[in-house]
Amino acid sequence: MSKGPSFGHSGFLMESPAALQGSSTPRRAPALVAGALWLAAGLSAGYWVLQFLGRSPVTPVAPVASAPQPPDPASVARTLGAVPVASTAEAAPVAAAAPRYVLLGVVATGADSGAALIAVDNQPPRPYRVGASLDGGLVLQAVTRRTVRLGPSLQTPATVELSLPEPAAAPS
Repeated sequence: MSKGPSFGHSGFLMESPAALQGSSTPRRAPALVAGALWLAAGLSAGYWVLQFLGRSPVTPVAPVASAPQPPDPASVARTLGAVPVASTAEAAPVAAAAPRYVLLGVVATGADSGAALIAVDNQPPRPYRVGASLDGGLVLQAVTRRTVRLGPSLQTPATVELSLPEPAAAPS
């Protein structure tokens, strides 16, 4: 009679207690798990390689500052109510004591800029920007909310100051 080993295993591989009981996991499972781990490690390494190689140096983009568009004199004239005169026969008779310059509207955009709608010698009103020459040798020097100043040049003192007419009171 041969006696079995006292430690619960024999020298043969297939006679071990685990082999004799039967394995519940298939023999391919460890190979599949190892393959999945190697695949995950390879994908992770590829991702990080692409992250480092795919980056270009960061260059800051300077914002583009657009210059403000100068006002269109014809649009300003239409906005302020200038209407082209159809014919001279419909024009009112010229008064002898009428002032030479009549201020009809202003667009004040700052101390050194702006536009004014001015009629010269009872002609149709025209828009003038600060620094523009008017008929008669005067230059538009400054525009405020309700007044404009005219002078021989921009640097000399003003010789003429025009004001907008007071708004008419609403009828009751």
